[in-house]
Amino acid sequence: MGINVKERNSRTKKMMLWFGMISMAMTFAGLTSAYVVSSSRADWLEGFALPAVFTYSTITIVLSSVTFYLAKRNLSQNKLGQFKAMLWLTLALTITFINFQFQGFSEIISSGYYFTGAESSITTSFLYVLVLLHLAHVSAGLIVLSVVLINAYRNQYSPEQFLGVELAELFWHFLDFLWLYLFLFVTIYQ
Repeated sequence: MGINVKERNSRTKKMMLWFGMISMAMTFAGLTSAYVVSSSRADWLEGFALPAVFTYSTITIVLSSVTFYLAKRNLSQNKLGQFKAMLWLTLALTITFINFQFQGFSEIISSGYYFTGAESSITTSFLYVLVLLHLAHVSAGLIVLSVVLINAYRNQYSPEQFLGVELAELFWHFLDFLWLYLFLFVTIYQ
């Protein structure tokens, strides 16, 4: 007995997503390894701490994972109103996360640390690269979330038809886990 076309399509899309996420994880693993190696440089900032607003952004993105999970759970229970409400809440939390990230950068800049130039340091340059690269991936996540929201209003999803939501949720949790890793890494490894 063979696998039907729908199941094969589902498996293929999930595998492609996993390959993409593994590639992204490897990129960040390489960057954090370079961060560790560079920390032995003479111009590395000792005792540099992330602004507190990055903690708030971390809490916000973790909450967005919870709301995305609740959205999918509501869909599986055919509670379409709550499904859409949780998607909107996920979007609002994501915008709040991005806002907190930019506030954090504003505080770093106000402290006199820039990405490049005479006022930059290798420490803050790494921080800029890590956070901005993650924000680029969050932007991709926003596009994915927007597509899910649009499809939700087009009634494309049901308890039996939810592959797009499942893939989006998996990518979303990956982005959140990635930020948690980066935040804890930079906070602990000083």
